[in-house]
Amino acid sequence: MLKMTDVKKVFRTDLVETHALKDFNLQVGEGDFVAVTGPSGSGKTTFLNIAGLLETFDGGTYELDGQDVSNLNDKHRSQLRNEKIGFIFQGFNLIPDLNLFDNVDVPLRYRGFNSAERKKRIENSLEMVGLAQRMKHLPSQLSGGQQQRVAIARALAGEPRFLLADEPTGNLDTKMANSVMELLKTINDAGTTIIMVTHDADLAKQARRNIYVRDGQVSEL
Repeated sequence: MLKMTDVKKVFRTDLVETHALKDFNLQVGEGDFVAVTGPSGSGKTTFLNIAGLLETFDGGTYELDGQDVSNLNDKHRSQLRNEKIGFIFQGFNLIPDLNLFDNVDVPLRYRGFNSAERKKRIENSLEMVGLAQRMKHLPSQLSGGQQQRVAIARALAGEPRFLLADEPTGNLDTKMANSVMELLKTINDAGTTIIMVTHDADLAKQARRNIYVRDGQVSEL
């Protein structure tokens, strides 16, 4: 599903050259659930951004779902990202003036689905995260854990091949974090591949597989 071979990423300024990823190698199989941990500045977020086709890289190869994406232009990267990848962030990134239904609807409109298809996907995804009865509520009427569930529903509505989660429980208390983690495991059990960056070692242990990133390189735990 995902294969990175000797991937390199360098950030340059007039005075400094920072090697964020150095000979980064990783394979993630279909249906896997991988937790990525490591110290601040280790390259975790850079890896996730490259995996999600949000950033380019400076060397090596990256195959996504059997396709070499190393040299795609911006248009094709965007198309592939919209079709195959769902994103979950630490900040819920919900639009406060829109209810849950319309928040989930936003990315589906960008993809051009008709209204009937969008309605079906929205209702199914909100049902999956246990919020179908609250789809007309505003984000401000929900707890933090419920808002993160809406963010997950928004990602799921696009029926992605895999989810990339960047500190998805970082803004939640322990009880809510565990609830979101159980939801992610249920989604993974249904067949969706998940890569999750987290600082929480206890949550990381609940994933099927753990990797550790330090100094821009990866090792299995």
